[in-house]
Amino acid sequence: MTAILDGLTSLFIFAVGLTVLAIIVLFFIDRYQTSDAIRRNYPVIGRMRYILSDLGEFFRQYFFAMDREEMPFNRAQRDWVYDAAKGESTNVAFGSTRNLEPVGTPIFVNCPWPMLERDAVKAPPMRIGDGAARIPYDAPSLFNISGMSYGAISTPATKALSRGAAMAGCWMNTGEGGLAPYHLEGGCDIVFQIGTAKYGVRDDDGNLSDEKLRDIAAHEQVRMFELKLSQGAKPGKGGILPAAKVNAEIAKIRGIPEGEASISPNRHPEIDSNSDLLDMLAHIREVTGKPVGFKTVIGAYGWLEDLFEEINRRGKESAPDFITVDGGDGGTGAAPLPLIDNVGLTLREALPMLVDIRDRAGLTDRIRIVASGKLVTPVEVAWAICAGADFINSARGFMFALGCIQAMKCNKNTCPTGITTHDPSLQRGLDPADKAVKVAHFVEQMREEVGIIAHSVGVRNPRKMKRYHVRLVCADGRSRPLDELYPAVGVQPN
Repeated sequence: MTAILDGLTSLFIFAVGLTVLAIIVLFFIDRYQTSDAIRRNYPVIGRMRYILSDLGEFFRQYFFAMDREEMPFNRAQRDWVYDAAKGESTNVAFGSTRNLEPVGTPIFVNCPWPMLERDAVKAPPMRIGDGAARIPYDAPSLFNISGMSYGAISTPATKALSRGAAMAGCWMNTGEGGLAPYHLEGGCDIVFQIGTAKYGVRDDDGNLSDEKLRDIAAHEQVRMFELKLSQGAKPGKGGILPAAKVNAEIAKIRGIPEGEASISPNRHPEIDSNSDLLDMLAHIREVTGKPVGFKTVIGAYGWLEDLFEEINRRGKESAPDFITVDGGDGGTGAAPLPLIDNVGLTLREALPMLVDIRDRAGLTDRIRIVASGKLVTPVEVAWAICAGADFINSARGFMFALGCIQAMKCNKNTCPTGITTHDPSLQRGLDPADKAVKVAHFVEQMREEVGIIAHSVGVRNPRKMKRYHVRLVCADGRSRPLDELYPAVGVQPN
């Protein structure tokens, strides 16, 4: 026993001595370095500022921030998704923690005689590309998975989303990173996104390859093609995939060099006008035979009016089969802060604007509108339907369903939940079989609770909701109907 105690004492003394030595070394390093004034003036102790600053966001999330305070998604929003994904009750008690007074808060107008559950029906499928594409798509789900590139998200995350989408009967957008075998693995419907770098459908010079387009279209699961003009978190900036994430497999799928950062152009070089855009959409539709649309963030909007005028000159068959509108508050794996914070209109302003411009051009039944950007709970989804969206896409909502804890490490290959990392030791925590079930639960609960809102306002299914079914709180503290703030044009599609 004495020998053991002597050994522990020696070990303790050694550890203390080593700690003291480390502090002395750090003291001299800090004192004589010239790049950091705090560490130079307060050696060793000054380092605590940076440690506490890094840990602060986590402390705020777990201990200090109220349920409705955090950005970009607060605890109440995340908890709803977590509960929905786990198939648990999303009911709450006592009363709402949401402040209903801030400007822009949606308040749905309940009907004195709500729709009886026995008379309610699910939102029916909606056809996309009818009369233009050789193989139109009867999209079964109102709520779908938005673009998240393989590479930006991990292999197990992609597998889980594919399997979960198949279980729930919704589509999965590939994002601009090309078609990985894991997208197809689950058997879900796929929307193939073509980004500015043409990943997955590019030739050796980076131009669009018709041969590769046909190869992608040959997969029956690939239902539509989406040409990405811009993305909510980084309009005017191409995709950014750090070099640490570009492994051999991702390089092969995208058609790029391994181990080099993948930065796509800030726009399609060959598209310089509305005429070029329509020509490109027509070409992709002709080559693939499937519906083709584009994704954009709205800032300037005069070009949209000109676009629809050009469509009417050419004929309605020249129109995009759908337009995905992304809000300026959308998300991404990596983007410059000024673009994330201050470029592009929010979806609250952009969506009704786009719908109105389309309807004034008489293209209501020809062009479907897909809303994307920070829509993760039934309230946001129901608002988007009222505003005129035909479909809703979500990316970050599905990340929460996969277990995302909003660690904000998407661009560092250190995601603690395995969703946005290619580190095998971190990926092992994400079980695709388990998470696929959670993805399906999330979609199903979303549909159910959006349906509950629809029944409350007195309509049989969510597609019947109109602008007069929701009011928005205005600056004077009073709420006004959305159709008063944005008078609807023409007849909305059923």
